Amino acid sequence: MENSPALAAITRRRALTAAGGALAATALAQATAPAFAASAAASDADAIVVGGGLAGLVATAELAAAGRKVLLLDQEPATNLGGQAFWSFGGLFLVDSDEQRLMGIKDSQELAWQDWLGTAGFDRGITDKAGQDHWAYKWAEAYVDFASGEKRSWLAGLGVQWFPIVGWAERGGGLADGHGNSVPRFHVTWGTGPAVVEPFEKKVRAAVADGKVTFKFRHRVDGLVTTNGAVTGVRGAVLEPSDAARGKPSSRTVVGEFELRAPVVVVTSGGIGANHDLVRQNWPARLGTPPKTMITGVPAHVDGRMLAITEKAGGRIVNPDRMWHYTEGLRNYDPIWPGHGIRILPGPSSLWFDAKGKRFNAPDMPGYDTLHTLKSITASGYDYSWFVTTQKILAKEFALSGSEQNPDLTEKNVWKLLSRIWQTPEPIEKFKKNGVDFIVATTLSELVRGMNKLTGDGLIDLADLQRQIEARDREMDNPYTKDLQVMGIRNALAYPGDSISRTAAAHKIMDSSAGPLIAVRLNILTRKTLGGLQTDLSGRVLDATGTPVPGLYAAGEVSGFGGGGVHGYRSLEGTFLGGCLFSGRAAGRAAAQATGT
Repeated sequence: MENSPALAAITRRRALTAAGGALAATALAQATAPAFAASAAASDADAIVVGGGLAGLVATAELAAAGRKVLLLDQEPATNLGGQAFWSFGGLFLVDSDEQRLMGIKDSQELAWQDWLGTAGFDRGITDKAGQDHWAYKWAEAYVDFASGEKRSWLAGLGVQWFPIVGWAERGGGLADGHGNSVPRFHVTWGTGPAVVEPFEKKVRAAVADGKVTFKFRHRVDGLVTTNGAVTGVRGAVLEPSDAARGKPSSRTVVGEFELRAPVVVVTSGGIGANHDLVRQNWPARLGTPPKTMITGVPAHVDGRMLAITEKAGGRIVNPDRMWHYTEGLRNYDPIWPGHGIRILPGPSSLWFDAKGKRFNAPDMPGYDTLHTLKSITASGYDYSWFVTTQKILAKEFALSGSEQNPDLTEKNVWKLLSRIWQTPEPIEKFKKNGVDFIVATTLSELVRGMNKLTGDGLIDLADLQRQIEARDREMDNPYTKDLQVMGIRNALAYPGDSISRTAAAHKIMDSSAGPLIAVRLNILTRKTLGGLQTDLSGRVLDATGTPVPGLYAAGEVSGFGGGGVHGYRSLEGTFLGGCLFSGRAAGRAAAQATGT
């Protein structure tokens, strides 16, 4: 993994970009083609797309559909087409969907926008055209309208289907206008991440067969070519051929150089999640001290290189301190990429303790407020925390992120899916058996010994942990309680989707019939970059003055999923894949229009 000196500029440039002058409204509204410096005769294609992930495939499909000739470049071998999205659980944020109505959920654009604003917390110059949140806010408005409108019908028309039970992620911090989803909106794609990628990969491969798209795998972009202030191509290194399996690190041995020309370049290269140095460099003070130890939720090629490369060509990076990392990470006993971690998508019932065995308070409960809990973990002085739970809870409530961890959904195997009714899913049992983070015991004293042995810290006091668990258990004797987590469990059980598939029947942790007892060490898992290249609603990359850089577009995570940070400070979940779809489509269509004759 390379660390260009330019990467260090990501944070320093914030001072420069914050001082950029405002652009006249008429100039921002223009959607006409820029004055390209390269003639069509000097070009190798109509457009170059850098990055073969989901956003890149969508943008390429749109360009090809408009009749444009496209070069699709990626530093990885062909096995990685689809990028990070392939490994995802396939969750999509939809509003007032058929699936929601089937589950009795009343949702609306107004409620979704209320939740988005309460979650995003936009506060960096929304009305200032030079503000970091100016275009992010506009992208958020457009995206919520998209998720409330044509998103489902567009995808359904491409053959995408969803598991009928809608999940309830990021339930929030406790206030109606604050963080979190007021209602379930997490739609799991039938086929998980690969099924989201599939229709766009098919379109691109068909365009390859028609001569409209050319794949350029093992082409690592090291710089953007500019002519008279316009981006007119890319240059870089040809890497040696690689037969590395999907997700496995590939060689960085250089065997040649290249320079390719096109009137437009669309950057869709992803974020910084596998580059822990960059994660720590941009770590915000509001989340405490950067963790010394993290595990990685994305393949090694998600290295952030193109951020600095695009910035050097004039693009503006905004909100680099906004990021999304998970708090429920497991060390993968069978890793695909270095430091490979898997996230638990928890139901509401496990008890959550810090490294010293102190129970977290609301909203630091499973499935409620990821970044608030991350802050509480770093404040504890340690890089890990604990779930204490039961086999009954694990069997019903534990799900693992990742397409490969959900073979029933990924393979569209109804029989395997139905088997969850009478048995714990096999991937979860394998982690319980083989994962280094699991302790299983029949007594609490045995459990505590195992916890202290695993960390070597000896921080958990048996008597204190028992006191807290028994205090919570006493709150189960009545259908009402002062314990907010117990309230949350009963609230979940009132939603049919949770009661059917995601929430165990309310019970005491110390109930031996629900055992054995299980403790799970939870690690911080790197994942998403929420800031990035600032783009207008056409996906055009803006410079420090808010002016579009001629010939330069961006989409997906590298652009903060739109506008340099469509999520603001926090995510409602199911919005990362959707952000790649929406921003990739917008950039592809705009780039096609800009290169029209």
